[in-house]
Amino acid sequence: MTTARKIALITGSAKGLGRRTALELAEIGHDVAISYVSSRTEAEQLAERIREMGQRAIAVKADISVAQEVNQLVTEVEDQLGGVDILINNAGPFIRERRLFGDYSTDEIHYMMNGNLVGTMLLDHRVIPGMRSRGWGRIIHFGFGHAHEARSWPHRAVYAAAKVGLVSFTKTLAVEEAGSGITVNMICPGDIRGAYKEKGIADASGIHDDESPRGRPGTGQDVARVISFLCLPESDFITGNTIDVSGGLDPIRTTLKR
Repeated sequence: MTTARKIALITGSAKGLGRRTALELAEIGHDVAISYVSSRTEAEQLAERIREMGQRAIAVKADISVAQEVNQLVTEVEDQLGGVDILINNAGPFIRERRLFGDYSTDEIHYMMNGNLVGTMLLDHRVIPGMRSRGWGRIIHFGFGHAHEARSWPHRAVYAAAKVGLVSFTKTLAVEEAGSGITVNMICPGDIRGAYKEKGIADASGIHDDESPRGRPGTGQDVARVISFLCLPESDFITGNTIDVSGGLDPIRTTLKR
């Protein structure tokens, strides 16, 4: 398999799974634009590390739940690096506190939907013309395990609704843009926790996880390797898929306790 240098924009990539993905794509020769909301220091340090690897890299502040900032983000990447060839939609707000839908505020509902669905759609809409003109593009969305089944997820109503909507959009966009050389897929990470989001598979080797059917913790590299594969030129026949990277774990807890 061959890899030609491309320009990758990864949202929410100063830390966690986005950071590990940025390093993975840089390692195979791609230039990287890192977006962040508040983690400026980490984003700039990551960009510097990627430049030390021999690739171009920039850090850009943007909140994808705000339409104007979505447009400004892509414009800045185009001005500094060039047209976006690879778009990794990693960013998305998540309220960790378990809460009934009726207990969300109106502002929280709008923020979660804009950050996890509408902002992603607007980013895709902004980069597609350039991808079409070059006859090549890779778009990756992020979901959650079993999102394609559209099951209930008590206490996660807004987040789940946004991501399940994104499943349908992923499949539709994949069909619409297949003839343009653009693939669109969704990655659904399992319960990858804390520092493991930035670790490699070797770091989890020999460590037992009672909750994981695989028996070990998941890592950022587990996710980033799948993304890297989907971004290869030879992966152009893989589109419209939701791919669980979960070690067999089902993250949805359907038992409702109040």
